[in-house]
Amino acid sequence: MARLVLLSDRSPREALPAVESIGLDVKVEPLSADSLAHLPDVAPEAILVDAAENPAHAQRILAALAAAGSRLPVAVIAERADLERFDWHDVADELLYPGTPEPELRVRLAMLRRRIGGGQEASIRLGACAINSDTYQVTVDGRPLDLTYKEFELLKFLAQHPGRVFTRGALLREVWGYDFYGGTRTVDVHIRRLRAKLGPEHEHLIETVRGVGYRAADLTP
Repeated sequence: MARLVLLSDRSPREALPAVESIGLDVKVEPLSADSLAHLPDVAPEAILVDAAENPAHAQRILAALAAAGSRLPVAVIAERADLERFDWHDVADELLYPGTPEPELRVRLAMLRRRIGGGQEASIRLGACAINSDTYQVTVDGRPLDLTYKEFELLKFLAQHPGRVFTRGALLREVWGYDFYGGTRTVDVHIRRLRAKLGPEHEHLIETVRGVGYRAADLTP
């Protein structure tokens, strides 16, 4: 993970001191909605959002980022006292504390990179569905799908393990991460949205195993 964007009104040293020690290219943008328009020009691999000073404002920025359909992974920097005040799991993919030490930060960013497909094949096939991990594009019979980042990650993870059944809890751990505070209903909602976007001809690519969870259809001859 080479380049990060830090949305903050503070310096990296103030927001997340350890980030200065791990040798990454960190570009700081103001914590404002205007900064979101610059993200494509910067081409980051991940976004860090500083929510420690003004968590309510940061939550609004995160919500705007999610509403814009960004597929970039997002880590929120939040104080422990604010964990239950806001639904960070709805708008971010990883949680960091301002005092996160350097070794832990390296591990968390590596885990985030793993979840977004780092080191894996760029193109994954699931029947008529083509998933590109480099461009975050998904097509079905050549038709592009407009997926959110989490919908993309969920579809990609299932497609990487065709025929294997995953419980809702397992999917939360693999796709949302170990610090996710939401319930398993989140998985059901995302599965339903994915099937709707795949359309009636291809919704069968994601199968429900009653009483267990979900799996990608195994289309191996």
